[in-house]
Amino acid sequence: MIKSNAFDYINVLDKAADASWLRNQAIANNIANVDTPGYKREDITFEKELTKALKHSHFDTMDAKVKNLRTDQLQARTYKDYRSLSYRLDKNNVDIDTENEILAKNQLVYEGLMNSIQSEFGNLRNAMR
Repeated sequence: MIKSNAFDYINVLDKAADASWLRNQAIANNIANVDTPGYKREDITFEKELTKALKHSHFDTMDAKVKNLRTDQLQARTYKDYRSLSYRLDKNNVDIDTENEILAKNQLVYEGLMNSIQSEFGNLRNAMR
């Protein structure tokens, strides 16, 4: 992680991309266990933590919020989703259609994050010229 104000947005985008990659792994694990009795789907919590961290300073600009963000404390965490919910007799709560939809959405998010990171580095290159 680079510690410079010029990289504030890149550092946050990097954390978000890591979370998206971790979500991809959780979704793949869910799909692999679609027929495993008792398996509960996994997901990642990151967006709520990021939103909470950014709302900490109500009256700051987005630049100031990102600058003051503690990216070292911003971590994606895996959790079991709907632990007590099971709509199947084998107590598995993975729906393959839902997982495929979430996977497609997450792939778009990851691609968008990668494009944003490339754009930020492009801005830095232009500023150095």
